[in-house]
Amino acid sequence: MPEILPSILSADFARLYDSVAPLEAAGCRMLHVDVMDGHFVPNITIGPPVVASLRKASQALLDVHLMIENPDLYIPAFAKAGADLISVHQEACVHLDRTIQLIRAEGARPGVVLNPGTPVSTLDDVLHLVDFVLIMSVNPGFGGQKFIPNALNKVRQLVQKRTERQLQFVIEIDGGVTLENVETVTKAGVEWMVAGSAVFNTVNPAHTFQEMTRLANAAVQIQA
Repeated sequence: MPEILPSILSADFARLYDSVAPLEAAGCRMLHVDVMDGHFVPNITIGPPVVASLRKASQALLDVHLMIENPDLYIPAFAKAGADLISVHQEACVHLDRTIQLIRAEGARPGVVLNPGTPVSTLDDVLHLVDFVLIMSVNPGFGGQKFIPNALNKVRQLVQKRTERQLQFVIEIDGGVTLENVETVTKAGVEWMVAGSAVFNTVNPAHTFQEMTRLANAAVQIQA
């Protein structure tokens, strides 16, 4: 079953609970949390206190995406704050194997992220260690960017590697996913789709979430 993960980066932070509650009522089971440090990416967002507050207010799985330098220093704090899933960038980790193991040891499900310019082959030695792989379909740092089509080629490569090696990781994508391309993204093999402005910057985010979910499910049924 495909999942749409609304990204709170595009939510109203002054009314965060009021922003996510209607989505959960509409069936949202996962929320995406973008953490940026102003160094690894050119933007600063939130830290563990906001994750902890969201954890108290939400029953959804919290998918915390660390776009930061030295993620090992902060993984325990985000896990303690209530992150269910934590992903780190291949480009930010000097010892990626160790970092993945740290995430799991802290009680969260580990994932690894690739920027648009990083080839899938750089993950060959860790694919068996992760629960999910996140492909960036925009250059990370800001919401509302246009989808980079080559991301789908990476998705197809991951699907092939997963099949050949009989692995179980989930494929996630982040950036530029909209009502117009969600079916195409799903057909390429993506199971989790992050959508920020495409959900929150609409008149009725809950309705938009449900429509995106419907389109993704329809694409899966067509393939079956």
